[in-house]
Amino acid sequence: MATATQQKTKAKAKQEPASTIFKWEGTDKKGNKVKGETTAASMAIVRATLRKQGINAKKVRKKPKDLFAASAKKVTPMDIAIFSRQLATMMKAGVPLVQSFEIVADGLENPSMRDLVIKIKQEVEAGNSLASAIGKHPMYFDDLFCSLVDAGEQSGALETMLDRIAIYKEKSEALKLKIKKASKYPITVLIIASIVTAILLLKVVPVFEDMFSSFGAELPAFTQMVLGLSAWMQEWWYILLGAIIGGVTAFKQAKARSQTFNDAYDRAVLKLPIVGDIIFKATIARFARTLATTFSAGVPLVEALISVAGATGNVVYRNAVNTVREEVSSGTQLNISMRATGVFPPMAIQMVSIGEESGALDSMLDKVATYYEDEVDNAVDGLTSMMEPLIMAFLGVVIGGLIIAMYLPIFQLGAVV
Repeated sequence: MATATQQKTKAKAKQEPASTIFKWEGTDKKGNKVKGETTAASMAIVRATLRKQGINAKKVRKKPKDLFAASAKKVTPMDIAIFSRQLATMMKAGVPLVQSFEIVADGLENPSMRDLVIKIKQEVEAGNSLASAIGKHPMYFDDLFCSLVDAGEQSGALETMLDRIAIYKEKSEALKLKIKKASKYPITVLIIASIVTAILLLKVVPVFEDMFSSFGAELPAFTQMVLGLSAWMQEWWYILLGAIIGGVTAFKQAKARSQTFNDAYDRAVLKLPIVGDIIFKATIARFARTLATTFSAGVPLVEALISVAGATGNVVYRNAVNTVREEVSSGTQLNISMRATGVFPPMAIQMVSIGEESGALDSMLDKVATYYEDEVDNAVDGLTSMMEPLIMAFLGVVIGGLIIAMYLPIFQLGAVV
């Protein structure tokens, strides 16, 4: 639940000015001419920064935009994961926080990410805490990230907490990439197959149809069916294309706006063969990884389960975790509450039970997360290996079937002759 301070911070985040690159020229303490570039929110900040460095700025101007430069990239979750790891590494090496930001920013290739890091550095330089600084960018740093950083600052172990956050973000993004890998390959092949089939029906089959019209004999039923499909495609292709585009758009809009649709979709996905099992294992891995990270950070279990519910990514498990949280808050053990929901696997429940009995719950949860992450990896590799022959067989049946349909009359004519 967002506090009043967090809400004010998010409101301010929408109004904050974007940083700009300024080119400057001046002289140093010895009177030597120097020049360079600095990213800041205003020209006054650039002059103040240079003054602190002992540079007397003579000229400061905005750097003109390069008309041929590529458009700025978006800041992706993977960028945030890499940033977390870099900052954790710097802090563990004993580099001061502000200097760590400078080093990280200098090594970034994504201008948008560099701009974000510089904004955070400026906030920290102004005396704000790191949790407060990143809280002003809710698009990139969620409540869980901010809470963990705040816990690290409060306990005086920020470098340790940043390391835990980095591991969490890396594992989470790796898991997402595995899920995307499971879906991208077959979808891409099916799209290519659809395009090839459409080209054959719209361009190739009509050529054969003109040739068949001179035969003066009845065509095979299979050939007639393909010719009929080709004729329909030539006349109504725009309806089919519109239906596909409309269906995809409607699906995206429903996903973006309807919570009821999202809930129904989440439940349906878990029931799919093969894919449903991968989603199930990925959800359990996210649950265990998030709870292990928050609990090891010193967050009370009941509060940690609030963050875990949102991180599961599926309504079935979000509702289950909320139920678990209510029971745990009334004094029930975590493993008993998990078993009562009926959606958690016995292995995860048993490991949690051992962790509670031994006082090493975070360690056991970490083992559960690792186990199911490996299971997802193996399942994705197995799915890819299985899909390859199935897709090739599908392409052979569809495209081979069209070719056979076109050559059947020619074969029959040759047999008659």
